[in-house]
Amino acid sequence: MSLSDIIDNEICPTYYLKSEPVIKRCTPSILVDFINNAGNLLTKVQGENLTGVVDSSGNSLSNDIISTGLDAFGIFLKAKEYAEKIIEDVVTTWWMILLGILIAMILSLIWIIIMRWIAGIMVWFTIFAFVGAFGFATYYCLWNYFQLKDTNETFTMNFSVVNFSFSKPKMLLAFGIIAGIILTIILLILLFLCQRIRIAIALIKEGSRAVGSMMFTLIWPLIPFLLQLIVFGYWLTIAVYLASTGRAQSFAFNNKSVYAYPNGSWKFDEITSATSQLFGEVCDDTSGNQTDSEFCTFLKNQEENFVLYSQIYNLFMLFWLINFSIALGQMVLAGAFASYYWTFFKPEDLPLFPLSGSLWRSFRYHIGSLAFGSLIIAIIQMIRVVLEYLDHKIKGKENPVAKVLLKCLKCCFWCLEKVMKFLNKNAYIMNHKSFTDLSRFHCIYVINRVVVIDKVTDFLLFIGILVVVAASGAFAFLFFDGRITFLSSYTPTLNFYVVPIVLVIIGAYIIASAFFSVYGMAVDTLFLCFLEDLERNDGSADKPYYMSSQLMKIVGKKNGLPTKDFQGLPTKDFQGLPTKDFQGLPTKDFQGLPTKDFQGLPTKDFQGLPTKDFQGLPTKDFQGLPTKDFQGLPTKDFQGLPTKDFQGLPTKDFQGLPIPFL
Repeated sequence: MSLSDIIDNEICPTYYLKSEPVIKRCTPSILVDFINNAGNLLTKVQGENLTGVVDSSGNSLSNDIISTGLDAFGIFLKAKEYAEKIIEDVVTTWWMILLGILIAMILSLIWIIIMRWIAGIMVWFTIFAFVGAFGFATYYCLWNYFQLKDTNETFTMNFSVVNFSFSKPKMLLAFGIIAGIILTIILLILLFLCQRIRIAIALIKEGSRAVGSMMFTLIWPLIPFLLQLIVFGYWLTIAVYLASTGRAQSFAFNNKSVYAYPNGSWKFDEITSATSQLFGEVCDDTSGNQTDSEFCTFLKNQEENFVLYSQIYNLFMLFWLINFSIALGQMVLAGAFASYYWTFFKPEDLPLFPLSGSLWRSFRYHIGSLAFGSLIIAIIQMIRVVLEYLDHKIKGKENPVAKVLLKCLKCCFWCLEKVMKFLNKNAYIMNHKSFTDLSRFHCIYVINRVVVIDKVTDFLLFIGILVVVAASGAFAFLFFDGRITFLSSYTPTLNFYVVPIVLVIIGAYIIASAFFSVYGMAVDTLFLCFLEDLERNDGSADKPYYMSSQLMKIVGKKNGLPTKDFQGLPTKDFQGLPTKDFQGLPTKDFQGLPTKDFQGLPTKDFQGLPTKDFQGLPTKDFQGLPTKDFQGLPTKDFQGLPTKDFQGLPTKDFQGLPIPFL
């Protein structure tokens, strides 16, 4: 095997460097010599002779500072070694990490599905658990405070840097007061907002049904995420190009004058001379006067004035387009879930492609609202960037008034951004109004009702995210630690087995957040549609409610039929009947009838009949009769007749007979 083959096959390195040990690591000697003699580079600064090791301002550096610098250099080398091992572990386990993220995706989907059954249990159990926990904490802390208030017992916490010592009675009193305040808040929520908590639970269950009916909505967050990645990449590319725009400045440097090739040592006097003149000389590489050993070295770009303004504009467009992508994702999901709510017979009459239909409507009718809403957020974010820049500039100043004013402005604009994002998200759900009208309408109509619903939903979704992340992280830990025996043969040998576990947890959090953001948007949309349903409709035949039966029960509403009178009937037997035609009938008189026999009858013709006289009739014999002809007959006189004999008769001839029961 030739020398070139040995090098090409990476059996031997391409070259060797003479090295010396630094912090038990092999370091190139040339680098060690450079660091050890770094102070000599500054022996001449602007013509002044200096002694010892100095910084760029000419101040002498102590041995402690030099030692700290060398320690930092050692930390850098160790960090580089750790980074290489971490990358090696990631390359080894990348497919296992993806498998863990896939498990998190499946767990998120399962959790969303079972939320329709356990949402109420979770909410009430958590609330009462909080009441019990904070009630016990209040009692325990205050009871111990009264036991210890006359003592001088202290509580000490020891840290490596500082120690903290507290008076134990006062600490218990403080904890007891805090726990009591939280307990009072929870009890007030239960006392005054119980009804809205019930509505929140019903909406969460309905949101689970909506997501289950439109599974592609769970994939939709990938589209806005990809749009944001494209926008960020485009912004970064433009920013780099703008940063490299300007007039290039260079300086001349002779490589033979600063390094002695025979003995391989640096000529520090020559380096010092060159660096002392560095900022005063400009290399003209177009003159052709350089020798073979002289070359032009790039110094910096002389930035033009327009570059700064271009960078500001580029940053503003980043904020605008990122917020536009987020708004588009919210609008499309809101349209899809609104189409679900305003479908009377769910999910049978749901549009075939609700998500694509909502995307088309968003581009066709709402693109201006999206652009305007995201523009407002982008302007607020730019103002916050300016405030952060000013805060950085005055950090070392001694003007307390300016500091306080700046902190207040930063806080106000942070709150304003949060409020505008909240208004935008809910305004995108509504229609038939312009964006500004929607925002005003939302402020007046919704804000005082939405807080509890929104926070209960956020709390439940947060629990779901924690469950998914914890389950995924636990599975990853058990697998990579080799504790799952039947999978131990697949467990790899790693430098740090915690690395893939952390990556699985991060990936699980991102996936769970994406899934549950769809769920949260579903609940918000259904809630606003629920409020609009209450405002627009009254439950009559012309304006029926579109909400679910559970929501109608909670708010005390009902549609058309006095359904309370059906109590006691075996209603399972109504399956298959076009029951929408029963609207308007005084159905209280059906109690006791064997309703299974009505299957197959064209019940739309019963509208308007006084059905109280049907009690006691063997209704099984009516099957097959053309019941449309009974309209208008006084049928009360049919009671007691053996109705089986009516089969086959042309019932149209009964019209006009005095039969007061129909």
